[in-house]
Amino acid sequence: MRAAVLALAAAALALAGCGVDSRGGTAVQVLVTTGEGGATVVQTEAAPKGTVEAGDVLREAAGATIDGGRVTAVEGAAAKAGQRFELHVNGRVAGLDDDVRDGDSLWLDLRTAGSPATPIVVGQFPAPFTTGIEGKRLPIRVECIDQDAVPCRAVRDALVEQDVAASRGGLQTSLAPETLRVLVGPWDALRGDLAARTLEDGPRESGVFAEVARDGKTITALDHTGRSVRRLGAGSGIVAGVQLEGAQPVWVVTGTDARGIEAAAQTFRQDTLTGRFALAVSPSGELPLPIGAP
Repeated sequence: MRAAVLALAAAALALAGCGVDSRGGTAVQVLVTTGEGGATVVQTEAAPKGTVEAGDVLREAAGATIDGGRVTAVEGAAAKAGQRFELHVNGRVAGLDDDVRDGDSLWLDLRTAGSPATPIVVGQFPAPFTTGIEGKRLPIRVECIDQDAVPCRAVRDALVEQDVAASRGGLQTSLAPETLRVLVGPWDALRGDLAARTLEDGPRESGVFAEVARDGKTITALDHTGRSVRRLGAGSGIVAGVQLEGAQPVWVVTGTDARGIEAAAQTFRQDTLTGRFALAVSPSGELPLPIGAP
């Protein structure tokens, strides 16, 4: 079974290099994992004809069995007692009846029941910047304290590499509900943003399995239950997505100090973020969040 999964993943990655289906359109990326991204079950592409429902794509591409609006099995593997599936489309939590279009990204994760929901994930990058939200392309803005600082340039360069045009400027002082925003900089500045500030309150508020201290000097990494596992100090950072009700996702790139912010910004890449709910970094390396995922 594991060999077959690895072979399928390798073939999918080869196809992903071009990202074009046999009809000449842009393929839909499909990922199925367990344990908050901890292990890959299916990684492939689909070529739906026009706009279709997410559940139909999962049936065709991942062998999903759907009963009563729930995914009960994928590729012949049934969900175990105490597990549930959570679906994301283009980085945002979605339902099986949500529309999927050419170029979209689907991620179905088998999770432990009772673990906090994760409205926004970074693991489908470059979505939503390349795909928009629900088929609607949105303005993109990279907001930094210092536009010429290395972290700000690194984030902008990563978007440019994906052919994403983003405006740049300082932190917004008012809500921008129809703009995809990436906030880059020290926590004492970023916490003025209401969406970003939820990172101080744990996963049941932010959906992110980490807590940033109010003074920004430490980041506490959590497991899937929200239990504190590791406290990160100097030279540490985080890349995470959050969202306020009625607004678009906000991505946050920050750290405990200048070195940590730069380290976080350097992970703002597809090869680093793929399949991760959020990502912390420390002087000893990368830490997928929640702790426990490889």
